[in-house]
Amino acid sequence: MTFTDAIRRCFRKYVTFSGRAPRPEYWYFILFLFLGGIATSILDGLLFGSGSVETAPGSVTAQSDGGPLYALFSLATLLPMLAAGWRRMHDTGRSGLYLLYPIIVWVGIAGFAGMIGATDAALTGDFAAAFAGIIFAIAVIIAIFSPLIVIWWLTRPTQPGPNVYGPNPYEASS
Repeated sequence: MTFTDAIRRCFRKYVTFSGRAPRPEYWYFILFLFLGGIATSILDGLLFGSGSVETAPGSVTAQSDGGPLYALFSLATLLPMLAAGWRRMHDTGRSGLYLLYPIIVWVGIAGFAGMIGATDAALTGDFAAAFAGIIFAIAVIIAIFSPLIVIWWLTRPTQPGPNVYGPNPYEASS
């Protein structure tokens, strides 16, 4: 599969979350998104300025938010990116929901942090505060490593033969 074939296939399957996507299809599309993000950021800078703001006399601070072209590109490619990742997870024999694992972990940690903040007054002993701190530290470590686990899953080879998500893309005739 070539770079252009992968891009064409991912846009053809714009919101197709069923089936399987082989590694080249997914990673070439991710490369396209990365290069497209750089290109639109450069165009935004050339067409709309550098995005810097004078916060105090003589002090210029650069803003990190993208411009309108970058925002449009990101919005237009969000669903195909999610669909390609979903199909890539299917190709490795996992549910597409595994792609959302880091988001689920971060929401859980935010909820846990809110729970700790809400019950902070109820924690009267040092043991309870220490226990909550240890649990929170473990949750933060999991949150740091969860995106790496998803990337590792996305790099796994194609599951041989058909699986519950469809036939092997290398064995199926297109």
